[in-house]
Amino acid sequence: MVRVKVSEFQRAVADEFGEAFGRVLIEDSQLGELGDRTPKAALAAGIPAREVWLALCRSRDVPRERWHGVGLPDPRD
Repeated sequence: MVRVKVSEFQRAVADEFGEAFGRVLIEDSQLGELGDRTPKAALAAGIPAREVWLALCRSRDVPRERWHGVGLPDPRD
């Protein structure tokens, strides 16, 4: 699995959801599959950015073909 930088995660969130709403999602969305952590808390807890990105995509019903995000490798790799 390819390692994803936090900056790549942030860029992918902004590209998919927009700058303002993306910031809200990172701060406030609770991701059940990550122990009800917010993306920000999950990253701070050491959960890899790629896992956080994919959990966010699943929770927001992002179509699978867009899960690769900006700067992120395709999840099939």
